[in-house]
Amino acid sequence: MLQFHKGNFTYLCNVLSKKDKHLRSIINEHGHPPMWTRPNTFQTLVLTILEQQVSLASAYAAFKKIKERVGYITPQKILALKDEELRACYFSRQKIVYVRELANAILSKQLQLKKLEHLTDEEVRHELKKIKGIGDWTADVYLMHVLQRTDLFPLGDIALINSLKEVKRLHPHITNEDMLKIAEPWRPYRTIASMILWHSYIKKREIKLQG
Repeated sequence: MLQFHKGNFTYLCNVLSKKDKHLRSIINEHGHPPMWTRPNTFQTLVLTILEQQVSLASAYAAFKKIKERVGYITPQKILALKDEELRACYFSRQKIVYVRELANAILSKQLQLKKLEHLTDEEVRHELKKIKGIGDWTADVYLMHVLQRTDLFPLGDIALINSLKEVKRLHPHITNEDMLKIAEPWRPYRTIASMILWHSYIKKREIKLQG
């Protein structure tokens, strides 16, 4: 299970930049990407669920609102809130269901986050996807940012795919299979390539990230 960390992240970016001229041009123009990581907590997974299929600004608005209400987010605090209280924190009907399911899975020990650190990528994905509302994109983001695994390429991430199309000037309707072929030479460091591509996307649009 390969992982990136502070000691090797810049080195891995440079390895990829030598392999791929487009990734090299991003680093030359914008510098190395930040090493985006998150702690292995319930609160992190709540944020990741909030990020599903919405803008980062919308997700952070809901995350900020719930933290203002309860402070540090725990399963117990989520389950103590009524639906209307969660809706007042900008949670959609679906996401209320998802965070409650996740809270119950954590409390019942169906899902034990610390144990995931010792599993393979596919085993982690299998365990997470048992929870209603967690699919491949959420599992990919967790593997990348929390467990710091090096070889994820989340095709469900719109910003990543749009950046890939921009940087490599791809056809707008390129297939997922063809995009995976383009990413193949980046193995086993496709996570790092993804972060370089996200870096380009964010810099070009002058997006201000919060956290």
